[in-house]
Amino acid sequence: MDDIILEAETNMEQAIENMKKRFVNVRAGRANPTILDGVEVDYYGTKTPLKQLATIAIPEARQLSIKPYDKSSLQAIEKGIYEANIGLTPNNNGEVIILNIPALTEETRKEYVKQVKSMCEDAKVAFRNARQDANNSIKKLEVSEDDKKASQEDVQELINKYNKIADELLKEKEQELMTV
Repeated sequence: MDDIILEAETNMEQAIENMKKRFVNVRAGRANPTILDGVEVDYYGTKTPLKQLATIAIPEARQLSIKPYDKSSLQAIEKGIYEANIGLTPNNNGEVIILNIPALTEETRKEYVKQVKSMCEDAKVAFRNARQDANNSIKKLEVSEDDKKASQEDVQELINKYNKIADELLKEKEQELMTV
């Protein structure tokens, strides 16, 4: 039974980690290098992640600076940023590419809050699925009814704990998004 509960907890922890990763991609009007994680550049005929081709820095709160290791790749990096469709326009000055992060409008902020609420709900669905799997496994065990009941209560405590964690993360992200 401990293995079943441990597996359920592992699944719930993975759902939290997944939610955190997805939250990072929702920008809050501040420069964050992770915005560029999905950008791939056609470098000498090979799709290469941007972070392998350049140094990414944050010179100002709402600006990203991309300095390629090889200056001849500037055009390819610029093209890769356009193709990634991340909603930012690169400014190439011949040395570095500057990305200015626009201030978020109230409407955009509210839209992002809807997105993170949806991501949080996805995590909670994963928790419920983990609980369902654990409870089904517990029901199949050849143990007393009292032991089954106790194990199911342990699984419920787990889901309560992870729901609380997810709600706290959501609240933090909402606050971050709504702060001007």
